[in-house]
Amino acid sequence: MPRITGGAGLLTALGAALLLGAAAPAASADPATAGTGLPEPSTKLQNVEIAPALHGVSGALGYAVKPAKELRLDPWAQSGADVLNNGVSVEPDQGLKPVSSSALTGPLSGGGGAKDLAGVGPLLGVLPG
Repeated sequence: MPRITGGAGLLTALGAALLLGAAAPAASADPATAGTGLPEPSTKLQNVEIAPALHGVSGALGYAVKPAKELRLDPWAQSGADVLNNGVSVEPDQGLKPVSSSALTGPLSGGGGAKDLAGVGPLLGVLPG
């Protein structure tokens, strides 16, 4: 047993004995009757809230999808080196309307993105952003 010679050491030993002595009976007591007023722990999960989760996902999805929809697909758009600026047109002899490739390549050569394409644009309009 260590020898305690100073007054500070005696007070420290006395304080430790009081703390250990007071903690031992409280640890062995039943938590429901210990007078803390806390309910007994359980393993029951809380109800899941779907609406806030979907709101968070749809809000974040808009910020992620919008740049992809507006991304400029033709790097040479509105320049002299743009190969999509040249169109091909066919005029049938039987009185049919002429068919041209500029309807498909026009939005891209104008500097547009995927949302400006004829077939893809309306489908991308369903996505948020």
